[in-house]
Amino acid sequence: MKIFKPRGTTHDATEIATDTARHVSNGGLGATILSGVAVLFSGYSLWESSLKTADVQVFVPRVISYAAPYQNTNFEMISIPVTLSNEGARTGTVLDLDLAVTDPRTKQTKHFYAAELGVWSMERTRTRSYDSFAPLPLVGRTSRTEQVLFYTRGDGEKPEQIIRETGPYTFTLTVRQAEDRGVLGIEDAKDAVSVTFERTLPFYDARAFNEGTISMHAADWTTSTNVKSD
Repeated sequence: MKIFKPRGTTHDATEIATDTARHVSNGGLGATILSGVAVLFSGYSLWESSLKTADVQVFVPRVISYAAPYQNTNFEMISIPVTLSNEGARTGTVLDLDLAVTDPRTKQTKHFYAAELGVWSMERTRTRSYDSFAPLPLVGRTSRTEQVLFYTRGDGEKPEQIIRETGPYTFTLTVRQAEDRGVLGIEDAKDAVSVTFERTLPFYDARAFNEGTISMHAADWTTSTNVKSD
């Protein structure tokens, strides 16, 4: 009596075992890859959301204001609405804002410092209705805009009046940041951030300073920034 085995049983069992082994192997590799990707993504997210050091960027609008209200002094006032943006995750602190103004005709440069905050006018100046400039904290992923009043840096600054002739002037605004104590407690000295731009004096009339200012505009009417375009 012949005993018949179901047709293809041995062959099918071998294929099933091979396919099972293949799926287990492929599943393990896939799981490992997915786990690795998940770890990398989590690390990147942690860096971007919590660990990335402060990255301060600065923006200057197309129009700024100028005044030279006092005769026989070297005092000049430049008012700039400055926008500061922190693209990092950690809090950054802006310690100082400094401004250098160069007359391209004479090549002379005069230095200014961030002294007060507010909209400038002679009436407010007489009543001291401004907030003093102080270091500005910038929480990660935030920005702030301040109307910054820059005053001449001391009686020794020359020339007596850098802005008088009509035409363009070159400005360099420098932002000095506090050192950042990183994740390991190591201080990271932050490089100063600066932006250089031109603004044009359209006319000069000292009578404008009795109450207000003269506006200086960008030749192309665009905002200036230290952010490099791609």
